[in-house]
Amino acid sequence: MPEPHHTQAETLARPSARTGGTAIAGPVAAHIAFVMELTLVPLLLPAMRSAFDLSLGEVAWIFNSYSVAVAVGVLVGGLFGDTFKTAKVFAFGVAAFFAGSVLLAISANGDTLIAARMVQGFGAGVFSPLVPVLLTQAAPDKPGRMLILWGSLAGYVAAVAPLAYSGILVAGNWSLAFVFIASIAALSLLFLVWLPPADDPSAGTRDRPEYHRIFSAGHLWLTLAYVFITYGAITYFLFRLPLWLTEAGVQTTYIGFVLSTFWLTFSGLSALLRNKVDQHHVLSIMAVAPVLIGAGVLLSYNISIAVLVGAAMLVGSGLACSNAPSTQMILRHAPPGLSAMSASLDITLARLGGIVTVALLAETGVSFAGIAISVACVVAALFAFAICRPAVERA
Repeated sequence: MPEPHHTQAETLARPSARTGGTAIAGPVAAHIAFVMELTLVPLLLPAMRSAFDLSLGEVAWIFNSYSVAVAVGVLVGGLFGDTFKTAKVFAFGVAAFFAGSVLLAISANGDTLIAARMVQGFGAGVFSPLVPVLLTQAAPDKPGRMLILWGSLAGYVAAVAPLAYSGILVAGNWSLAFVFIASIAALSLLFLVWLPPADDPSAGTRDRPEYHRIFSAGHLWLTLAYVFITYGAITYFLFRLPLWLTEAGVQTTYIGFVLSTFWLTFSGLSALLRNKVDQHHVLSIMAVAPVLIGAGVLLSYNISIAVLVGAAMLVGSGLACSNAPSTQMILRHAPPGLSAMSASLDITLARLGGIVTVALLAETGVSFAGIAISVACVVAALFAFAICRPAVERA
């Protein structure tokens, strides 16, 4: 998925004149590797669990260790991307992501998997907020079109990858996914070496931001809480669904189809909403998102493939309706001069929401998890009204 809260990072740098397909190919290749990890790992978890005879709690740690590292890495990428040359920070992150992917492919036990996931996640956190920065620098005359193409490509990769790989996974070759992800990351590094991006002219030239002002931005923190809840519910859906269906004897191909439906719905609806997410529509779109997510999670406890496809479409629609509006509100309510830090907090709180939700609900019963998700989504909908109403009234 695109990673659900990335497009606002374009505020980290001003575009510099730079041309050439290779300057675009490097960041795009890295983001494809990032999206493939995001979409494939939920599908791989049952096979990894079986290969190392892991408990559900241990699988949760393998899943969450990546998110913990991303939450840390994205702050590092945001801070150092402002201070040092953006391309060098980006390359460091891609190299760490590559190393973690290789370690995952050759892991021999659960502990090694966790360590490798943390290396991979830290690298992803460092480079992922900088992808749109480099792309807008590569196409300064049409940055908006570049970002739309980037988002669309990421969405389609996210939709196709689980279905395409499910045929390979049937044979138990889960490690091949990480070999392929590492290969794409390596390709990105080769592009960067072949044609290094131009320097970021704004790096190191800004006044020191007054970070303490962010703590008094009440509506910003309400938006971050909204992100925490909605992304937590979505992450729980992506984590639990493949494991539960595998336990129920559902074929991997069908699981891949359900996950592909989720990402394709997100990509398609996001494209439809891109011209609707403005001050007149943001309240209704943002408020309906938690309702869609909660309904989809509850519906996903039905074993019928047709019902599961419907559940995936609901949760995918909820992600599309929450992603862009929350990004808009975070940038709107960010204190002046602190958009980059607000963007980093956006991604960090999204990941933390997933970590906490999975950790709390991974080993609970279906009824308790369904009630917890439903209550959380109602709270998120209330937050949406509190966040958006002042912006709508000022319009």
